[in-house]
Formats: sequence, C-alpha cells, structure tokens
Amino acid sequence: MTPMVSPELGTALRRLRLGRVLPTLGERLMLAEKQGMRFEEMLLMILTDEIARRDSSASERRAVEAHLDPDMTFERFDPTTKIAYDKRLLTELASLRFVEARRHLVVLGPVGVGKTFLANALGHVACREGYSVCFTRADAMLHTLKKSRFDNSRDDTMLALTAVDLLIIDDFALEPMSRDESKDVYELFVERTGHASTIITSNRDTSEWIAMFDDVLREQSAVDRFKNAAYDLVIEGESYRSRLKPKLEESSGAVNVAAPPETKGPRRRRGR
Repeated sequence: MTPMVSPELGTALRRLRLGRVLPTLGERLMLAEKQGMRFEEMLLMILTDEIARRDSSASERRAVEAHLDPDMTFERFDPTTKIAYDKRLLTELASLRFVEARRHLVVLGPVGVGKTFLANALGHVACREGYSVCFTRADAMLHTLKKSRFDNSRDDTMLALTAVDLLIIDDFALEPMSRDESKDVYELFVERTGHASTIITSNRDTSEWIAMFDDVLREQSAVDRFKNAAYDLVIEGESYRSRLKPKLEESSGAVNVAAPPETKGPRRRRGR
C-alpha cells in the first residue's frame, strides 16, 4: 500500500513551490523503504525527479516559444525513408558542438527531402540543452522586418533575431529579394557570423544565393563570410513528406538516427 503524505507535508512542499513532487512522493517513499535507503539517498532521489521534471518543462516551453514543430524530432524521424546524407555529419551536428563554436549550418536539397524536419529536430535538441532558439520561414521573417519599419520596431525585431542562440531560417532564397530585404539579410549574416549559430534550409546552393540579393556586390561579402563559417548538410532522395501523411494507425517503432547525447542538465547560455 502506497504511504499517505500528510496534509502538513503537502502544504510545506507547496509553499516551497515543490508541490509537483506530491503525485509521485508516496511511491518514492515506498520504494525508499523497500530498498532500505538512507535519508540522504531518498531525498536525492526525490529532488532529482523534480529537477528532471523542471528541465523537461523548461525544454518544452523553449520549443513552443521557438515555434518548432512538436512532431519533428529525431525520435520521430523515419529511418527507412530513401534519402541520402552524411550520417556522421548529422551525428556531429546533434552534439551541438557547432552551436557552442558559433558556427552555421546550411541544409541543402530538393523539395520534400526532409530539410525542414532535420532543422526542427536540431532545434529541439538545442532547446533540451538550454539554448534559446527561433524557427522562422524566410518569407515570414522578411515580412515581419518589413512591417517593423512602419511602427519603428525594427531595431527591437532585429535585436531579437541577432541575439537568439540558434536562429533557424527555413526555405531561404526561394525568390529575389527587394533592396530592404537584402539589407536585412546582410545585417543578419554579418551580425550573427562569429557571434551566434544559424541554420538555413534552402533548395538553392549557396553559390546561387548572391543572385537573389538586390545589391550583388555588397551582399557577396556577407554570403561569403556566412558560408565559410557553415557546415553543409546535403540531402538527396525521394520526398520525405509522404512519411508525414496522417494514417489511421501509426507505427510506434521509429528509430532515432542521430540521438542527442545524454546530458545531466541544461547548459547555461553563454554571454557575449
């Protein structure tokens, strides 16, 4: 029989903002009694549970604030899809050493091969490790920056984009950019290179990006600086989107192709 927790203990835990341990506290006390744990061991077990719960909650909150797709994680990636990419590179990227080193990543490939999925998955790993993340489509980002010029919020908008630890820009360089859009991307590339990491997904090779800018000569330096600080993950093969179609019965045996390493807790964001 699970031990009852006294109302007084419940009140004390809630006052200390530890009320979330109550649902499992009885089971933990029973386990501690069966295993003959010392008081310090039992206390450590209970507090470790609470730390894990808080870390998980914080990670989920960061992922929501980052606008990441909750279904696009490595745990839900279908390894049977017929795409080809450098698996060693993806495993290295999942370690987030490129974020720690403030390097970039360019995910290249034709339509539908899973570029957005893998970018989201890396974003989720970064959220679990305590980094701030922002996911945005390139057209939505440029539209937001355009609107910010009319309400005098551009400086704040640009600061948010340049300050985040990991900025993910999806579907970049789909079409030519206006003069103002070119200036915005130029500023982002210059400000973030060497200071923070950026993931860009694109159907176009980096050699084709310059032609998308309004001022080719000026943008050449920014693109050159960005791509020479970036890893290239090239994906080839059939469309991955058919694997995301809703089905009446979904398989539950997805394999993690590049599982992030186990961590003891979130990393602190590095100051700049």
